[in-house]
Amino acid sequence: MSRIAYYRVSTSDQSIEAQRQALGGVFDREFADEGISGATLAADRSGFAALLSYIREGDTLYVYAIDRIGRDALDVQGVIRQLLDKGVTVDVKGLGAIGRGVGELIVAVLAQMADMERARIKERCDAGRAAAKASLAATGKTHRGKPSLGRPVAGDRTAIIAWRKTNGASITATAAQFGLSNATVKRYCALGIANTPN
Repeated sequence: MSRIAYYRVSTSDQSIEAQRQALGGVFDREFADEGISGATLAADRSGFAALLSYIREGDTLYVYAIDRIGRDALDVQGVIRQLLDKGVTVDVKGLGAIGRGVGELIVAVLAQMADMERARIKERCDAGRAAAKASLAATGKTHRGKPSLGRPVAGDRTAIIAWRKTNGASITATAAQFGLSNATVKRYCALGIANTPN
């Protein structure tokens, strides 16, 4: 009977180490997915797929939060049911061990609440984008005063490409000349190549 932990982080402000410390245990085996969105089905994540093939009857799986497990309410419930059918105990921080019956019902409710929160976040994002587009069309600036949607334009792309070509400069030298990041110069140069007529 093994103690197994699973961690998932999707953004740079989340930390596997923070989840490990919050669980506060010593585990026989740990599985993780880093930089993987919660929108990805559990079985499609490499770390979770490896966990599913490793875990056995009698093992206990520890997770930091119910939303670390699945993509949506149906995915969470399906994964929990699959683990329980294998004879695995699922222990969620703050909930404890999940069993058949009431435990599954609690998981279903929590997963549904997580789904509703994701839908609210999406609605707020969509409303913000619509307001920004409307304001940009009416005033030339977004409702937050930005000159464009998305990432702000840094420097004149055409001038940057021309200077680099004229001087035979590297990406790094061009970035230093214009006070930009290497990634911005690379993006501008790639756009310049893509927009060059055949």
